[in-house]
Amino acid sequence: MPSSVLTRLGPIPRRLCVRRATAPPSPLLRPFSATARPHDILHVSALPSRIKPKYKDSPTSSLLSLRWPEPPRNVLIIPKFHAPQVTLSAVTFAKHVHQGYPGVNLVFERRVASQIHESLPFPIYTADPSALHDKIDLVATLGGDGTILRAASLFSLHSSVPPILSFSMGSLGFLGEWKFDEYKRAWRQVYMSGSRVAVTDLQDPHTQAAAANRLPNDEDDLPLHDAWSHVRGKSMGLTRSSKVLLRHRLKVGVYDAEGVNINNQLMPTSTAEPQQLLPPTPAALKTSDERTEPMKRAFHAINELVIHRGPNPHLAIIDVYVNGRFLTEAVADGILVSTPTGSTAYSLSAGGSIMHPLVKALLITPICARSLSFRPLGLPLNSKVVLKLSEKNRGRELEVSIDGKRKSGVTIGMEIRVEGETVGRTPDGGWAGGVPCVIRSPANGNPTEDDDGWVGGLNGLLKFNYPFGEA
Repeated sequence: MPSSVLTRLGPIPRRLCVRRATAPPSPLLRPFSATARPHDILHVSALPSRIKPKYKDSPTSSLLSLRWPEPPRNVLIIPKFHAPQVTLSAVTFAKHVHQGYPGVNLVFERRVASQIHESLPFPIYTADPSALHDKIDLVATLGGDGTILRAASLFSLHSSVPPILSFSMGSLGFLGEWKFDEYKRAWRQVYMSGSRVAVTDLQDPHTQAAAANRLPNDEDDLPLHDAWSHVRGKSMGLTRSSKVLLRHRLKVGVYDAEGVNINNQLMPTSTAEPQQLLPPTPAALKTSDERTEPMKRAFHAINELVIHRGPNPHLAIIDVYVNGRFLTEAVADGILVSTPTGSTAYSLSAGGSIMHPLVKALLITPICARSLSFRPLGLPLNSKVVLKLSEKNRGRELEVSIDGKRKSGVTIGMEIRVEGETVGRTPDGGWAGGVPCVIRSPANGNPTEDDDGWVGGLNGLLKFNYPFGEA
């Protein structure tokens, strides 16, 4: 209140001041200090624990159906680095989610949070990557394939990864499913997936009749959940759910000459990320493992493991073992072990085969091999591959890169152990292993059909078998 107004009103009576000071606070009001101010950046430790969805097999689809037991609450938004327009799109997306879906908490990486929090009229959350696993229900990426890899790398020490909703806004975007102008439909679809809201929330009479006559299945016996009541009118129907492609990962372990896992010495490769070592290896795991035993400390990769000569002028000499048996001595610039998802990345550029992401396999691809008869190999997903630096190496140290996100130098006698990640159901009905990617729904709206974007991307983006001389 301006001072001139105070002068005209005169002094405030003392009895009025005392009455206001001693009046009991209303039970409906919270202390001011407990209310987060707009533009605040809060820590994720204040958020509720992560909600893990369930995935259901479909008799008509090779994809899985996403079923939330309750609405997702904590969403991590990851935009592409050094792209101002993408950052603005992330702000637009965040505002839409906050306005139309109350109760959703938005989480950003520290660097992004510091850039955009002043543009958002509500608090946001952040934390170091090590604190995200127990809090994040869903991840939304805005960028290219590298942004999806960055999102997956945040959970590379864990067997359980939240569903990833990806918007293609990068230079290639072969892994990206949605165009950003579809963000409202995409978000609604993944948020409401498996909601099982009451039939009265369905606006279309034909949809109500179909829902009333639906056939029972193993999940229709569950009671209708009322947690989605605050978003009435957004239901997709009782039988509608988002489709998920579960992308297999590699489990990678780097071991020293004594057989001790040194994954904790892997360093980030991007200067845009905090230069942090991985959490230290527990003392109970610092023991030698046999090649035939499961890895006790693994770093997960969605694309590939690469070992190469780096700046050394000499070819790398690498002994390759499969399931404990010696396979070959590779003399090359390097060698890759990739997933089907990674078969269209570095492996493809090195001459490797293209594999559908649902194929359960590992692909070994040499990089510029000295022998013309050294061809790419496809192995079962449960194969155990060991790459060991030969004593014949003239370059005494080679470089190991995992998904391009972590690297380490390895010397003579050290080993790189790679195996496919075990993927399957957990006792509580969920899934462990793999990276669940939300697939764009078919254009005709039929939930029983697959919209195989992999085929479209193969032709449209990678120009598979593209003729010469055509524009």
